[in-house]
Amino acid sequence: MCAPCCLSQLACCCGSAACSLCCGCCPKIKQSTSTRFMYALFFMLVTVTCVIMMSPTVETAMREHIPFFTEMCNKLNAGENCSTLVGYSAVYKVCFGMACFFFFFFVFTIRVRTSTGCRAAVHNGFWFFKFVALLACCAGGFFLPNQEKFLEVWRYVGAAGGFLFIIIQLMLLVQFAHRWNQNWSSGVKFNKIWYAALALVTLVLFSVAVGALVFMIMFYTDPEACFLNKLFLGVNSGLCLVVSLLAISPCIQTFQPTSGLLQSAIISVYVMYLTFSALASKPVEMVERNGKNVTVCVFPYKSGLQSDTNIVTGVGAVILFGCILYSCLISTTKRSSTALQVYRNDMPENERARCCFCCVDDTEDYDDEKTAGGQNVKYDERDGAIYSYCYFHFVFFLGSLYVMMTVTNWFHYENAKIERLLEGSWSVFWIKMASCWVCLFLYMWTLVVPMLFPKRFQA
Repeated sequence: MCAPCCLSQLACCCGSAACSLCCGCCPKIKQSTSTRFMYALFFMLVTVTCVIMMSPTVETAMREHIPFFTEMCNKLNAGENCSTLVGYSAVYKVCFGMACFFFFFFVFTIRVRTSTGCRAAVHNGFWFFKFVALLACCAGGFFLPNQEKFLEVWRYVGAAGGFLFIIIQLMLLVQFAHRWNQNWSSGVKFNKIWYAALALVTLVLFSVAVGALVFMIMFYTDPEACFLNKLFLGVNSGLCLVVSLLAISPCIQTFQPTSGLLQSAIISVYVMYLTFSALASKPVEMVERNGKNVTVCVFPYKSGLQSDTNIVTGVGAVILFGCILYSCLISTTKRSSTALQVYRNDMPENERARCCFCCVDDTEDYDDEKTAGGQNVKYDERDGAIYSYCYFHFVFFLGSLYVMMTVTNWFHYENAKIERLLEGSWSVFWIKMASCWVCLFLYMWTLVVPMLFPKRFQA
């Protein structure tokens, strides 16, 4: 039983066969899912490496517990205590290699529409050789000439790619909000209970948004300080109210009947989350009271205890990994890739309303391919590629740049440490605040564009 499975995995690593687990009781897996999972695994391995490089705690532990650490650094010409293998410059170089890896495959897979060609075979298999190529790319960044100039230029490239990655995710969020309301609204003609579901979820989401606003007013404002906090809380909450009224206005309903308060509730909750994240990322502010400097507008978890700091850092790192991985994978499905276009009311007529509509499979049923001694594989791409290979790699390319900028605290890179990732900086504050406004603008644009270009949407 073990030998056939090992042969199957060897074919996966050195050939074009789909990868699967060596366990016959595991659920079936599709070839397209297996491929995306393997690329995501590569992505997460490099991301974890970058986090380790940004941790002085890990560096100190390695120096204390690994024998011959200093001798190894000298042989690698990495400087005293391996200083060039840690810190923001090392993260830039490693992420440069990962970005080059995914950019190469982005160019390599342009206009691949069938899974039978040699380029599709390389995309779907040969994982051992691709892993070696990824390692070579990441290591190659440490041997680039004129590294000071490289770091300066690559910083701006990373910022541009990181911003584009954020915009793509915001567009997907707006598309998700429209599809949710559209899917549940389509069930009203068959069962009136969908009205109750829409009303209940909308009420809960608006309650969460209002509760978040009240929470931030209580903890992130002060009568004598925090003017920016008061200003942006007022502006963002006011914009959420404007888009909610706009969504149910008669002029919008005429051209887009499926528009409703559910979409506005989703956007409002996300905007409140981004606002909270931005305020939590802002450097602390102090005022003088009774002859003492007092910290104001600070979230309660910042009590100064080491245990609190470790918990928050750990939770923040998990959330960061989860969000990036989810964004990279969900951005590459067939439905999600259409979000780069202006939203249209294009849900298929036969798509029935369902609670978990976002989990609907993009593919039809296919015959299982029995894998000897292991997990069964469904070869769902025999008739052609079911997602855009080049777009898939482009999203991971942008995700590499976003990881690089996030782990190094964007433009406050020189003093960046992974343990201080959530302590805040002005660059992170403005990036998250700008994301709020971009999200609101994108949603507002999807509401008014059918009114501005009616012929296109009637077609």
